[in-house]
Amino acid sequence: MTVCAVEPSAGFENGDEYGGGDGRGDGRGNGRGDGSAPAGCTFTADGAYGARLASAGGSWYPERWTLDGPEPYAVPLPRNQPEEPGTEVQPMADGRVLIHRVVGGRHAFSLLYPTGPGTGELPLGAVGCPDRSARLRLLPPAPDGERAYALAVGPRTTSVWLVAGGAFGPERLAELPGRCSGGVWLDRSGRMLALDRETEGRTKAVVVDLECGGEVSPLLQIAADSDDRVLLADHDSGLLIVRSDAPSPGQDRLGWGVLGSTLPVRFPECLRVRDCSVTPFAIQPGQVLTPESCAVALRVDGPTGSWVAVWRPAERRVHHLRAPEGWLTGAGLWTPEGVLRLPYATEAVPCGVAQVSPPPAAEPEPGAVPGPQAQQPPSQPQPSQPQPSQPQPSQPQQAAPPPGHPGRLTAPGEPCPPAPAAQPPTPSAARPVPLREAPLGRLVTNQCRLAWPPGSEVRGAG
Repeated sequence: MTVCAVEPSAGFENGDEYGGGDGRGDGRGNGRGDGSAPAGCTFTADGAYGARLASAGGSWYPERWTLDGPEPYAVPLPRNQPEEPGTEVQPMADGRVLIHRVVGGRHAFSLLYPTGPGTGELPLGAVGCPDRSARLRLLPPAPDGERAYALAVGPRTTSVWLVAGGAFGPERLAELPGRCSGGVWLDRSGRMLALDRETEGRTKAVVVDLECGGEVSPLLQIAADSDDRVLLADHDSGLLIVRSDAPSPGQDRLGWGVLGSTLPVRFPECLRVRDCSVTPFAIQPGQVLTPESCAVALRVDGPTGSWVAVWRPAERRVHHLRAPEGWLTGAGLWTPEGVLRLPYATEAVPCGVAQVSPPPAAEPEPGAVPGPQAQQPPSQPQPSQPQPSQPQPSQPQQAAPPPGHPGRLTAPGEPCPPAPAAQPPTPSAARPVPLREAPLGRLVTNQCRLAWPPGSEVRGAG
């Protein structure tokens, strides 16, 4: 299940790293370098648990949400004293909640769990940054839910830390040159991590192999002078949501591609909403080999407030939906059947999940190839009442263009790559290597590069 919603951490990051004001971001609603507001809740990758920092009477405390039962319910996890407003929390697969505090200039990590009427705490250790200007924050929950990672960003280097799930407390796994932001898991094992690295004034997405000493490979390079970020990735379909200013220099655009595909990155015109910021926060899982049919949940922030929208790569429009009252803005997750679950909290319902079934995917015309088309979405969100889960019809897989077509990632005249080598005895992901180059169709005349480990099980259309 693809879930990307992260608690606010303004207390740990400076303006450049969190909401600094350049308007460029990772699209997950977590304020990581794009100036967008943070999401209100964090979920485990399987959607069984959630965690947030709640408040009562002016005091802040961690709160765990249990979502895999008949009805969602919340368990407060307060300690002896209130937490700071910027404290980070993250749920683990076993139901405990990881908490990140700053104590005496050091970053301390502990696991919280309910113990009858009280709250138990298991200290994990602390991380001290030699450079006082360095900032540290939690990365999105790992796919297995048993480990947790953090990103420490300094003036010239970035470190990836294992802060929960290790054998001897926090452990530094990798150190990269440059300042990194974002954070997207590209595989189910939690080995391949995509980061947006800023070097020499430009930001490019790279892949860090956490099991090979932090080896770094390029992932997304659309143009030499563009800023290219990865926002979301789905493990089942290989769908990748990106943000780049390559198609419109100086203006960020949302685009999509497929990991391991020969199709180019595309930037649909319908994802541009006038006077609004659009932030993708969840991708529908379970759509194996059909990335075009995956529903993508969008958070839309405009002059009249925030609402939810749904878009599919195979369609040329965005469906605008009304968010439930008390929505924990920017948080949500999909079921494989295509039902969007949105958490909300009100005085009457302190722990609720609204289930929204967006309009089903439209059947594409025979022989039609999905692509961008200008369309002005409605200025106001349309209401949507929670409905029972309904399976969504699957979409036909898009056929790859013929050899030499300008939409392929294969350069004209370049031979096909050799067959991947035999797999090792134990399953493992190979180090990412750049794929071949290809033009971006009508929108971009420069070239893009998507890298992915050869022989990976993640495949997509094309």
